[in-house]
Amino acid sequence: MKSGPIVLIDDDIDDQEVFADILKELEVLNTLICFDNSKAGLEYLTKTTDQPFLIFCDVNLPGEKGTECKRQIDADPALRKKSIPFVFYSTAINQDVVNEAYTEMTVQGFFQKKSSYDAIRENIRLIIAYWKECQHPNAI
Repeated sequence: MKSGPIVLIDDDIDDQEVFADILKELEVLNTLICFDNSKAGLEYLTKTTDQPFLIFCDVNLPGEKGTECKRQIDADPALRKKSIPFVFYSTAINQDVVNEAYTEMTVQGFFQKKSSYDAIRENIRLIIAYWKECQHPNAI
């Protein structure tokens, strides 16, 4: 459902706080659930009965990288069936990782974190607006 929580997997607490502030400013009603590592995010996703609306995941995380988290989501039949839109949202962009994400995983976007608050807000606004309008298996 489009009213499900937004999951943010990002080890930078400042980025989590900015993300939360922007969602509040944009009047996004979805609950934000933050995790600072992929293991905790994956544990939540496998155990929750909620239908998350959208996952934002950093690539560079402590322990397992965001790419490994996405591979585990893709490998889990129950999580694949949930069809949760997944976007990488990362500061550092490596073209090899972008290529890997699109050719070896089922990602729906790869975005670079912007440097200004206004640019970050606009980027997040566009991503959420797109998925609010997009038809996908869990949108109904």
